[in-house]
Amino acid sequence: MDCRPSPTAAAGAEAPPPTTYRIGYALSPKKVESFIQPSLLNLAKQRHIHLLPIDLHKPLSHQGPFDCLLHKLSGPDWTQQLRHFSSLHPDVPIIDPPDAVLRLHDRLSMLQVVRDLHLPEPIDESDSSSSSSCSFGIPHQVLVPDPQHLREQGLPSPLEFPVIAKPLLADGTASSHQMSLVFNHQGLKQLEEEEEEAPFVLQEFVNHGGVVFKVYVVGDYVQCVKRRSLPDILMDDDKALGRLGASHHNLLTFSQISNLAAAAPPSSSSFKNNDEQQLQEEEEEEAAQMPPVSFLARLAKALRNALGLHLFNFDVIRDGRFGNRSTKEVLRLMVGIGPVGY
Repeated sequence: MDCRPSPTAAAGAEAPPPTTYRIGYALSPKKVESFIQPSLLNLAKQRHIHLLPIDLHKPLSHQGPFDCLLHKLSGPDWTQQLRHFSSLHPDVPIIDPPDAVLRLHDRLSMLQVVRDLHLPEPIDESDSSSSSSCSFGIPHQVLVPDPQHLREQGLPSPLEFPVIAKPLLADGTASSHQMSLVFNHQGLKQLEEEEEEAPFVLQEFVNHGGVVFKVYVVGDYVQCVKRRSLPDILMDDDKALGRLGASHHNLLTFSQISNLAAAAPPSSSSFKNNDEQQLQEEEEEEAAQMPPVSFLARLAKALRNALGLHLFNFDVIRDGRFGNRSTKEVLRLMVGIGPVGY
């Protein structure tokens, strides 16, 4: 006996309803205002995804059900809630696990990941020629446990001026974004007197043409965009340092590099204040070539595997000390890394 449905019955059968995914998200109010727009909610619904806000005033374990958790919060209480939720619902992915994110809250440990990184070989042989001209590294940096250390030791080796002072903790708070660009020993003395957040790190400043490449990683997806950055620094040009706004040409304090770059005069990178130079710099910024996509993809994959993260970003700059060597450009990439949203 043939039990197969007749063609007529099959044609009239209703298709099974599409699978619906419930994504719980926990973001700061500022991030919610920026990202959770009606257009995003509508687009998610079209793809059968329900974005559900997590109530931070209630225990996470009492909420749901969720197919996935997406968060950009930190702190001991929240971390404990995530761990408890994961123990109750081990099959629900958390993007990203708090223990993996914590590694990026320390400016020493985050760059150690890059130092120890080994890139996979190119899968496509046609990519090998462009990727072979690329190398990567991290800027030299030294931990300063307290300002007294600077008074006793001065500028730590192997650093040379200028240097950037950054809080060791990188947890997305306002204080973690407070930085200083130090031009000389007098600026270092000012830093000793003004620095309140200890410990902190001193990091070498690398001239990079005033352009930073921000690479965003979402799972296997990689997107690179250009952003303005700090201009190149000419240490023998006092007028240049003055136009940067440095206090007595010794120290420049700012909250975020992107904010400082946006506020700086467009002509600061060469320090020639005229319309022709400004136009030239804007053209140079526009013409700055992206690093090879294949190389960034391999770098992103290696970082993703090393960090155990699915959602993060890293910054890449061209090291101005490397340029045309023989017939091929040596692209020396200085890499900094951080979780998206912090």
